[in-house]
Amino acid sequence: MYSDRIVLCGASAYEHKYYFNQDFDALPQQIKNDLQIMCVMYTEEISGILTLEFDEEGSLQFKTEALEADAMYDEIGSVLRIKEIQKEKRELLESLELYYKVFFLGEEIEDGENA
Repeated sequence: MYSDRIVLCGASAYEHKYYFNQDFDALPQQIKNDLQIMCVMYTEEISGILTLEFDEEGSLQFKTEALEADAMYDEIGSVLRIKEIQKEKRELLESLELYYKVFFLGEEIEDGENA
């Protein structure tokens, strides 16, 4: 069965690869670069796999997983690092959620939001 989540991007410490969903290719190059740096730095620091996924409401979720045999994976560090990223990149992450809601979910933006 198909998931209700749409993957934006992700990185794997195991395969040393970065993935970007081409459905989001219209995003500015600088945003795509920021996402790649953010994901790759996370996996280099913490290990495991990180994916950024939109849920059915359009919220951007950080999903992590690690192989059971991965002694380098830092579970506590993972939670702390994600909170740090969410704080540091709050404006970027909120903009991505708004982009997804407007262009993928077809939601209308209220005029008063920028006032």
